[in-house]
Formats: sequence, structure tokens, C-alpha cells
Amino acid sequence: MPDLPPGRRPLSPGSRAGLGAAVVLLAAVSAVELLDGRAADFVGLFAAVPFLAAVFAYWQTVLLVGVLATIVGMVFVGTAGPLTISGAVNIVGILLATGIAAAVATIRQRQAERIVELQRLAAVAQQAVLRPVGPQVGALAVAGRYISATAAADIGGDLYEALDTPYGVRIIIGDVRGKGLDAVRLASIVLGSYRHVAYERADLKTMVTDLDRAVARSVGDEDFVTAALVEERGGTLTIVNCGHPAPLLLRRGKVIPLEPPAPAPPLGFMPEVKARVERLEPGDRLLLFTDGLGEARRDGEFFPTADRAWRLLGHGTVGDGLASLETALVDWVHGRLEDDIALVLLEYAGPDDGATVPMPSWEVGAAGS
Repeated sequence: MPDLPPGRRPLSPGSRAGLGAAVVLLAAVSAVELLDGRAADFVGLFAAVPFLAAVFAYWQTVLLVGVLATIVGMVFVGTAGPLTISGAVNIVGILLATGIAAAVATIRQRQAERIVELQRLAAVAQQAVLRPVGPQVGALAVAGRYISATAAADIGGDLYEALDTPYGVRIIIGDVRGKGLDAVRLASIVLGSYRHVAYERADLKTMVTDLDRAVARSVGDEDFVTAALVEERGGTLTIVNCGHPAPLLLRRGKVIPLEPPAPAPPLGFMPEVKARVERLEPGDRLLLFTDGLGEARRDGEFFPTADRAWRLLGHGTVGDGLASLETALVDWVHGRLEDDIALVLLEYAGPDDGATVPMPSWEVGAAGS
């Protein structure tokens, strides 16, 4: 694109659309006026031309079409005979309409620019909270994906993180109640605490206690965070669930929901969790997701996640699997999601040396469920 003089900007698609619509209206009113004969009965309709342009175009474009409409109106008034009060009022009305429409376009343009800036700041805030994960964390191939429900700045509080710690690979996925910057703030608090305690605590139950305290210190009585914590250690998968949708285990063409042994409330409500423990097999995949996936529906029918999970997620890389799931999901809801969705897909490749790390004592007895 060639350099523009200072203060000039190229016509946006919306501005071009506004200019085109205004020209079409100008031509239509002119045609009606010509068919009516020499009487300038419809000149007042030219006042609508700048207002139509103001819906889409910059104020400069509005002034341009307004001046053009005024000139065309003066031509019709002048050819109708001596200037009358009615003709003069119509011309003044077109000029006033042009000024008002330009002011409206200026206000709309500033609001649009502010929305764009808010969207940019929201995206930066979300990216600061959700760092990229994968593609390899310990013995797991990992991919994460965030699917926004809207292009507006109403961002959500979905969160995820995967860390390779001295206690194995640890992953969290969660969903903060509410939306906006308050939700992002709480998500950042949870992730900040998690990134600390994941390296310090030997078991997930203690981590849940620490995270619950962090949430309780930062929210009101009705705020909370649903979360699922996952640990892979030497081929043993341990999951604790705090009011979050159960992860799905994909194994040899089957999809197994890993429901917790007992329900527990979200973080912020002092959850007492019980671990779900599974032995992993090479090639196993695990899908973690927030409730936006379970709530996605069209015509009252929910997206069949469990039925389609293996076909969508069981092939290619984990990144390819999440891309396929997103495509199918967006197609299912015709591009209209009701809530943001966070997705994490893991694949267990097997131990590097064939060794098995013993399960910690607090998990013994939970396996085999």
C-alpha cells in the first residue's frame, strides 16, 4: 500500500460500502426528481444521503457525499425556476443534515476505535494468563486451545497450564465464574498459585487446599472456580476434580469419562477431593475441557462430544485433533457459541526407559476404579 499523507487513511470496506450506498440513494432520488418534471418536489429527500453514509463511513466520506447531495439539490432547485422559500429550506436542510451526519459518524468512529483497542487489550490480557503449552511436556504430547465465543472484549476466565515438575507432569484446567477482566484477574491468581505449588507440593490434595485458599482470599461469597488437576507419573494418571466436567480418556477407539469417585465443590468452597487413578497405556489420549463444550448446542441439541471424540481426536497429532474438534464444534453451532471454551489434549507415549515410578502412598487403593 502506498504511503499516505499525514492525516489521511485508506477507505475501509465499511466506508466504501457507505459511500456506495449513499451514491445509490443519491441516484435514486435524482431519478425520481427527473421523472417528476421541473418541479423540485423531492429535493428534501437528499438529506437522507449523508445519514446513510454515516452508518458505515468516516466523517470525511460523509461530508463528501453531503456536499455532493447539496450540489445536486441546488441544481434541481435552480432548474425549477426562481428560488422559493421551500427550495431554500430544502437546501439548508441538506446542509444541516450533512453536518449532523458528520458529527454522528465522528462519534461512531471513535467508539469503534475504542472497541478495537479494548479487544486488543483483552487479547493481550488473555495471552498473558494463558501461556502456550506443549508440544511435549515430560512423557506427554500436549496441545491447548482457547475458543472464544465472541469477537467482542467480553473475555472469559477459562484457564489451563501444563508443567513438568519433580512429581511428574501436572496439568490444570479451570473455569472462573463470570466474565470480563475480573474473571481474568481471578484466573491469573489461580494460575500464579498453581505454578508455585505444583513444584512444591507432593500430592494433588494439598495443591487443591492451597488453591482453594488463594481463591477464597480473592473472591466474594458467590464466586468460585471449577477445576480439574491431572498428574502423570511413571504411567500412572491421577485426577482430582473440583466441580469440573470429567476428562475423557480415549483408548483403543473407546471414550471413557473419568468421573471422580465422589463429587467435590469448586475452589472457593473448601472442596474435599478424592483421587481417580488410572494406569495409562501407550497411545492413550486425554481430553480436558471447560463447560462451554458441554453447553454448545443447536436447536436444543447438545454437541455429541463423547460420540465424536475418538473420530475427531484419536488421529494425527494432538494439535491436529483439537483443530478438528474446533472445526466440528463451530460447524455444529453454526458459528454461534454461547460460552468460551478451553481445551487441552494429552497423549501418553509410554515411559522413556520402561521404568515405573511407584505411586505415592496417598493414592494407593484408589487405582483400578
